[in-house]
Amino acid sequence: MKNGRDTDAGILFRVALVSMLVNIGLVLVKLLLSSSTGSLSLRADAVHSFIDLFGSAALILGLVISRRESSEFPYGLYKVENIVAVVISFLLFGTAYEIALQAIFAAPEVREISGWVLALTASLILVPYLFGRYEVRMGTRYNSPGLVADGKNFTADVLSSMVVFLGLLGQYLQFPVDRLAAIIVAVFIVISGWQILVGGMKVLLDASIDHATLERIRSVIIRDPAVVGVKSLRGRNSGRYVFVEADILLRALNLEQAHRVSQRIEQEILRAVPNVDHPVIHYEPWHTTKIRYAVPLADYDGAISGHFGEAPFFALLDIDIPSKSVERTEVVANPHRDLAKGKGLAVANFILTFKPAAVATREEIAGKGPGYVFVEAGLETVRTDAEDLGSFIRDRLESL
Repeated sequence: MKNGRDTDAGILFRVALVSMLVNIGLVLVKLLLSSSTGSLSLRADAVHSFIDLFGSAALILGLVISRRESSEFPYGLYKVENIVAVVISFLLFGTAYEIALQAIFAAPEVREISGWVLALTASLILVPYLFGRYEVRMGTRYNSPGLVADGKNFTADVLSSMVVFLGLLGQYLQFPVDRLAAIIVAVFIVISGWQILVGGMKVLLDASIDHATLERIRSVIIRDPAVVGVKSLRGRNSGRYVFVEADILLRALNLEQAHRVSQRIEQEILRAVPNVDHPVIHYEPWHTTKIRYAVPLADYDGAISGHFGEAPFFALLDIDIPSKSVERTEVVANPHRDLAKGKGLAVANFILTFKPAAVATREEIAGKGPGYVFVEAGLETVRTDAEDLGSFIRDRLESL
């Protein structure tokens, strides 16, 4: 059974194959028109499409090679797609040079141009425009730089075909304007090629991924209840895939728990961010001089509740260990106290959003749903006989 990645690669391969077939058709039609009209611009445009044909073949080769796995390349050959994108950018530069040369040095044609030639040449503008937009859209959807570059190359074909059409139209009307238009289009093609070249080279030189994607990954990591901080987060593109490496701080967990947390975070990143490959999480224990307790309250005045899930309020206490003092106290309402089912788990997950280091209860929650949630998140669960928050604070400070 194929996984999603194999399916995506198959779709990209089929689009690239259609790209090559479209280029073959464009070459044949342009050569036919050139031979029937003697148009030098059409002949040059056919050469341009012939160069694009090599680009399409290189794209297919890049997609095939990038899917292969090798022990010599444990992180894959995904950058082959970026190499293809760079090659295509140089083809665009060559195309611009070719158009500029023709605009400056080509001798004017004197053969009569018929209406059907103009109509067929106009159709050559529509085909690459529609297919180029489709290819860029598919390349963007599946994060394939090679396909995006090939689609932009088709867009450049639209511009060069417009130059040819204007030249033929000018010849038809005895009013040549194609030379100036050709130079302008050559500039557009150079700009497009430069954008593709810069994008491809950034990946080949391991430039960081965009800030928005990094922040999205960071939010996924910090959302895990066992994580108290992200020391560093690095990401880079390789072809259409993203490699992520993070150094995180975890609560005091044993190695088995820490490994489970890192695997859980890696799976969350894979689900939340498309095209991530090989997320790597390095974890370190968290050492702090402060500790936050979550305590269920029966009322806003500080009476400790005997029931964890049904407590109407929770107190959040930030205690500074060296000074043996309470730095901050906050009381929050329990939004899940009236749930008919799953109350304990819902309340436990609500408490985790405040990132406490320990939960103190009069009720024994070890072996129950909330207890398992807190253990998995690396929280300490403390049984207390204190009846009010003041007594609990005194007990905690005396134990430091």
